[in-house]
Amino acid sequence: MLRRAIAGLFWTFSRWRLVTTPAPTRPTVLIGAPHTSNWDFVLMLAIAWRLQVPIRWLGKKSLFRGWRGGPMRRLGGIPVDRDDPSRVVADVLAQIAAGEVFGLVITPDGTRTSRSGWKSGFYRIARAAGMPVTLGYVDRTTMTAGLGPTIELTGDVAADMTVIRAFYADKAGFRPELRSEPRLRDEEGRAGETAP
Repeated sequence: MLRRAIAGLFWTFSRWRLVTTPAPTRPTVLIGAPHTSNWDFVLMLAIAWRLQVPIRWLGKKSLFRGWRGGPMRRLGGIPVDRDDPSRVVADVLAQIAAGEVFGLVITPDGTRTSRSGWKSGFYRIARAAGMPVTLGYVDRTTMTAGLGPTIELTGDVAADMTVIRAFYADKAGFRPELRSEPRLRDEEGRAGETAP
């Protein structure tokens, strides 16, 4: 309840406005895009806490060393060993099997700098874990942030990305000049063949 109260204060006094569809009721991959600033994380926490959506997010394991480990995990962090990224899906599946309902936040832009497209990890994880994808966003041009629709991926990468691209077409991010086009390197391939 404390988190929801903090988020309520944030949305009451912030210049940002929360706009959302109903929160997901089953485990989902929650896209955080466009990812152009560290403020995106603050806004995503405010969204999740206000809507009471437990979130998990992936971070390099070095972020969890020492004193930072406890707070990072309490905020929903899952450490990722870049030498063995396959464990991520196994960890997510274990949480689903335990009955948890959560949004696994992934920023497919991958960085806070402009890129030529998105990384396909969100797509591969969603397909491997049988999870839908919820389209979270930040848009400075309208000063809005929130959750868009939750969609089921079909395995037809090009068709799925066309739907995702249409949703994000008018979303600019916190720093619009750093926005990346929602496009995977190989939209002609099948889900398991998309570029990392």
